[in-house]
Amino acid sequence: MGWDAIAAAATQAQGCIGYWGYGDEDALRRTLSDLVAQTELRNWQRCDLSTLEDGRIALSASGVDTDAWVRATTDRLILGRDAFGRMSLYWMQCDQVIWFASRLQWLLPLARSQGKSPQVNLAALYGYSCFSYVPTPITPVQAVMALPAGTEQTWDGDGEGKVRSPSRHSLVNWRESSTQLGDEATAIAQLQNLLKTAVERQINDLGDEPVGVLLSGGLDSSIVAALLVQAGVHVRAYTLDFGESSLPEWPYAEQVAQFLKIPLIKVEATPRRIRGAISATARALDMPFGDGVTVPLYLLNQTASQEVRVIFNGEGGDQLFAGWTNKPLIAASLYQADHPEGIEPFAQQYLRTFHRLWGYETQVFSPAVLAKIQALNPQDWLYPALDPTAAQGLLHRLRRATLMLKGAQNIHPRATNLALAQGLRVRSPFCDPDLAQWSFGVAGNLFLQGACEKYILKRAAEPWLPADIVWRQKRGMGVPLTTWCLNEWWRDLGQWLNPGVLAAEGNWQPNLALRTALGNLSGTIQGRRIGEILWLLVIWQQWRSQVLGEPSEGVSWHHPFWLPPRVWRYRKRWL
Repeated sequence: MGWDAIAAAATQAQGCIGYWGYGDEDALRRTLSDLVAQTELRNWQRCDLSTLEDGRIALSASGVDTDAWVRATTDRLILGRDAFGRMSLYWMQCDQVIWFASRLQWLLPLARSQGKSPQVNLAALYGYSCFSYVPTPITPVQAVMALPAGTEQTWDGDGEGKVRSPSRHSLVNWRESSTQLGDEATAIAQLQNLLKTAVERQINDLGDEPVGVLLSGGLDSSIVAALLVQAGVHVRAYTLDFGESSLPEWPYAEQVAQFLKIPLIKVEATPRRIRGAISATARALDMPFGDGVTVPLYLLNQTASQEVRVIFNGEGGDQLFAGWTNKPLIAASLYQADHPEGIEPFAQQYLRTFHRLWGYETQVFSPAVLAKIQALNPQDWLYPALDPTAAQGLLHRLRRATLMLKGAQNIHPRATNLALAQGLRVRSPFCDPDLAQWSFGVAGNLFLQGACEKYILKRAAEPWLPADIVWRQKRGMGVPLTTWCLNEWWRDLGQWLNPGVLAAEGNWQPNLALRTALGNLSGTIQGRRIGEILWLLVIWQQWRSQVLGEPSEGVSWHHPFWLPPRVWRYRKRWL
């Protein structure tokens, strides 16, 4: 008797859900149809994977590159993702069937159909509290796993109707070159050509249609806009305006737009608009991403989608050229010189650069959760990226780690999900394999010269942009979370982080939000970090409500842990 595995999927270029393995084919097809009916897949088509050329589904967020793929034969299933992590892939096993999907929430009905509600993965909760994203390969749902970026995972049939345990291997080839380019003039010329080529690869299919650029006024997005204009593309730029409560960045975007002679659309990111878009953003993100830029970027993509179908961004430039990691790089360098004991203390130092809740476990989690996560070591999630054999030079080693962690596990998947939620194809020219590989053959002093970060990129951009844009110090997107949390959103926090809800869920300590807001959690969590931590908690709770489907409202406001407004007014005077 033959034991050929069966496989089918509902797919389109920007998403898929399907199965592979051994079971009742009619029942599996009915289940697939039921699952598809609950997804956002539009114009999808069902396919038997074995009938495709090479049995392969290619997924792309940009419409240009292959970001993830599925290959299936009668005895093997392979799931793969590109090294930049732009498109996600998730999987779960039900009996002898592997189910896979490009969005986590598309697999949740399958988990529920097994007769139980999806359970929160406490390891993922802990990882999220350390990094502001859930580290792969785990997900916030116990039954579902994520495929790490830059890997392929393979399942084989055993010939007797059973699926063997999977094997996984890395596709990441970011390793320091044995020879390092140190000549500045040569490096500038090569980098300029690589950047132009990276943009050209992503505009060949555009014709005369206009494209959007998310323009912060920083170096990376400004370079992308400049190269698009040079290539003759019709560009519309979009930037954020946070109002008077933050240091404005939009004037720099306006300066770039005027220099390039392109229209600039300012998108207001007010507390009211942010509040109104939190739930929709949580659903669009699919996974919890706890950085404060997510909802503003959702609004930016939403506005752009009314005028363009393709959106460009400058994501990846900071990770590739040692940008906003400047201070952590210096700190890590000093730390390594003073503490040459090996990878573990180095990983701890890197872990601190996330500035989240690692180290505060006893003050953050309930006793029940604390008991279950004590055996977890968050450094374990960092070790593959911090592989000391991948680079001798500290800067290359840290750039590689930042690309694999903060880039591939956080920045790129969230950018993709926010764009796809608005029907946009998202293109990131800095996510270019040739450009990335070249960067590991360039001497470290061309990236970081004293306090000047991204030095070689700035030198390459000098002919394309105003000097004060090229050489100004990066400040980052100044989302005024603390101001909003402690003023306009104060009553909302009582709902989003209701102590009664937190107590009922049993994960966080019920008074965590209040202690954070009052600055009592730690002497180092003050100022802007108060808002960052509160937002981290808010997004997790929103994810539970909007994606997992667990209620987070309806508990009485009358709870002893929440301050009445009259007490809060006193606190605001001295914060």
